[in-house]
Amino acid sequence: MTTEITRGADSESTASGITEIVSDGASRASTSEFPAIIRTATGSIPVQTAKPRGVRNWRARYASYLRITDFIVICIAVFGAQGGWLGFHKQVQMPIQAWPGITSYFALSVLIVALWMITLAVSDTRSDRVIGVGDTEYRRVVNSSLMVFGLIAIGAFLLKIEASRGYLLIALPGGIILLVITRFLWRMWLRNKRRKGEYTARVLLVGSEKSIKHVAGELERTKGAGYTVAGACVSAQDAGGQSLGSVGIPVLGGTGSVESAMRLTGADTVVITSTDQLGPQRVKQISWALEAGKQHLVLAPSITDIAGPRIHTRPVAGLPLMHVETPRFSPGQRFVKRMMDIFGSAGILLLLSPVLIVISILVMVTSGRPIIYKQARIGRHGKEFRMWKFRSMVPDAEAKLQSLLDLQDSGNSVQFKMTNDPRITPVGRVLRKYSLDELPQLFNVLGGSMSLVGPRPPIQREVEQYEDHVHRRFLVKPGMTGLWQVSGRSSLSWEDSVRLDLSYVENWSFTSDVLILMKTFKAALAPGDTTS
Repeated sequence: MTTEITRGADSESTASGITEIVSDGASRASTSEFPAIIRTATGSIPVQTAKPRGVRNWRARYASYLRITDFIVICIAVFGAQGGWLGFHKQVQMPIQAWPGITSYFALSVLIVALWMITLAVSDTRSDRVIGVGDTEYRRVVNSSLMVFGLIAIGAFLLKIEASRGYLLIALPGGIILLVITRFLWRMWLRNKRRKGEYTARVLLVGSEKSIKHVAGELERTKGAGYTVAGACVSAQDAGGQSLGSVGIPVLGGTGSVESAMRLTGADTVVITSTDQLGPQRVKQISWALEAGKQHLVLAPSITDIAGPRIHTRPVAGLPLMHVETPRFSPGQRFVKRMMDIFGSAGILLLLSPVLIVISILVMVTSGRPIIYKQARIGRHGKEFRMWKFRSMVPDAEAKLQSLLDLQDSGNSVQFKMTNDPRITPVGRVLRKYSLDELPQLFNVLGGSMSLVGPRPPIQREVEQYEDHVHRRFLVKPGMTGLWQVSGRSSLSWEDSVRLDLSYVENWSFTSDVLILMKTFKAALAPGDTTS
């Protein structure tokens, strides 16, 4: 079976030199991936084509999973609060006599569950646009839950209904906590599926070769976002071969071949990486050709590492203007973060005090004093402070550093790391593996020189190598953990470390701090091979 890639109405000829696509139609009924061969002037390349309809409907399936678990945990929270606080037969106090049973708390619980489920649906908390990455999903869940109880409070006031405050005060936070936990567990499950190539949107990239490589690299770096690149359509002046260099993306034609390329690959999402060569009319044509509700059009701007809350779109005279707010660090935000640091560090210190004592004894018995290693680090606004850690190296580790600089085999060009550093003691190696050596930094957090979450605290030698833009890391306090720690640590390049730190500084939110702390606990329990 031979299928020609056709031309668009107002586009250039097939830019990549594709002459025909050969696919085995007989295999379509029995295989999940249809093999196709693209024949070009320079050779032939295989392309992964469309999958069966059931495999592609992952969005509806995942939303149904969330709907079921949301209903279960809301019922547990609401009816559990009623049964534990009031029992199942107590009546709500109302100014008028109603039908038998309608004034019972059981009826109120049913109403709350129904209203809660409706609000979660209306708020799009299960949309494929918010699941998998970011904190938008969690914020929508929390905000919609608060909205439910706001409506209940307003309704009770207007109708002069006296409902138990204890019942509501247990059901609300209990339900929110259970919802967030189950959504987090589903997200972990989804990311595991996406690492295997499942539950992802099949993407066709359209634009210039340079912009396609850039967007493809970002999507590859964040596989948890759920985008699998199926192919690309490049502009005429950039077409030079059957695939895009090192990224290995098959070129399926010019910008006029988008519709044919989507049918071939089974892509359900078109990502426009640049519009210089397409023009607004061609973008409209691509949009009109998509199947409503099942295929999606995405415009990918060249700006990266900007969080959703800072981006706002505003249509003006038919132009979808995108506003990017500058980073703000208001006194209110700093107060919230400081309260989180004080109560968080104090609570962890009380909880782990026996562990701190045991580690102190182990360090002293195995390698003597000092137990605590104090090192000069650079903090907020470039001010120096003393960071505390359990000593994990021999006492004269600093004196031996110079002789090991040429043996570095991990870390990056600015930060020294060595996989089998001979200065590390046996006990210290265990402490580092599970990040236990960093627990004394909780005293730094309590004292105000550090935060629970923030950029990595550098030493002066590293700061001297910083480029100008890297100094933006000092706009906030350094942290015990951060995006750098839950994203690879020693395996990160210097550029990636800087990008993660600056992304955190410019996009801080309370929710992001909570998510990073949750990921840190997971990384500490299962550190893998990214520590050293």
